[in-house]
Amino acid sequence: MAYSSKQQGTQQYGRDGYEFIVVDQPANHIRRITLNRPEKRNALHHPLRGELLDALQSADSDPDVRVMIVRGAGSCFSAGYDLGGGNEGFGYPFHTAGGDSQWPRHVVESWMRIWDLAKPVIAQVHGYCLAGGSELATGCDLVYVAHDAQIGYPAVRFGVPDMQFHPWLLGMRKGMEMLLTGDSVSGVEAVQRGWATNSFPADELEEAVLKQAGRIADIPPDIVALNKRAVHRQMEAMGLRNGLRAGTEICALGTHQESFKAFLEATEGGTKLTDALQKRDEKFGDYRTQKD
Repeated sequence: MAYSSKQQGTQQYGRDGYEFIVVDQPANHIRRITLNRPEKRNALHHPLRGELLDALQSADSDPDVRVMIVRGAGSCFSAGYDLGGGNEGFGYPFHTAGGDSQWPRHVVESWMRIWDLAKPVIAQVHGYCLAGGSELATGCDLVYVAHDAQIGYPAVRFGVPDMQFHPWLLGMRKGMEMLLTGDSVSGVEAVQRGWATNSFPADELEEAVLKQAGRIADIPPDIVALNKRAVHRQMEAMGLRNGLRAGTEICALGTHQESFKAFLEATEGGTKLTDALQKRDEKFGDYRTQKD
């Protein structure tokens, strides 16, 4: 299901000047943030990530907000980080210490900031949810997906994931398969494997998410905050946060491999990125080899 970037009959929230997200309040105590680069499949460049984090933090500080929703405009949730030069002239939205693994440490910290918010954040996923888009959704507290959504990490066909959530939330065997092939899972399978919370027909997803957000909003927010933290503390006791941080060093090693360097050389200039991605995926018959 495609969502329009034009929100009808809803009040706009957040600071003036948001360019790459739309923020509205579709029901009492519910703040919704729509990633709004549909022409780029909501590619997560630095400005969009900065606006998203700003809007989430603003809602977390607003006493009228009890739950937040993140979704994507157009044909999909997000096809991942912007590899097409969209970051030129823009810095990271917040400081991350330099060094070889700066980028994966930066984006892992970005999405773990959602874990550390007091209020629950729901990812509403339709269409493609790939690479960085799947990292963003993973950082949310609940993930509701369309039956036919595609959740995958095609970037493993030339590199190593920034945020290595797969064995934690999809299990060792399926996580291994996804990282060795780059293949996707459907929304239905993502629920079966434990990455997503529940799935719905695409045309029923929005209504279902709003209904569930309303149920959460009916619980006292101070209790919700503690129960959100309780789940995350147990995952952290099992080592999830440390595991993700350790994985950023493996990601950095990936950038020094000959295959990764060859891919970067193939993407230099103009339309070559699209050609390189097409070549990457055509033998598998998925992603860019499919029509929207």
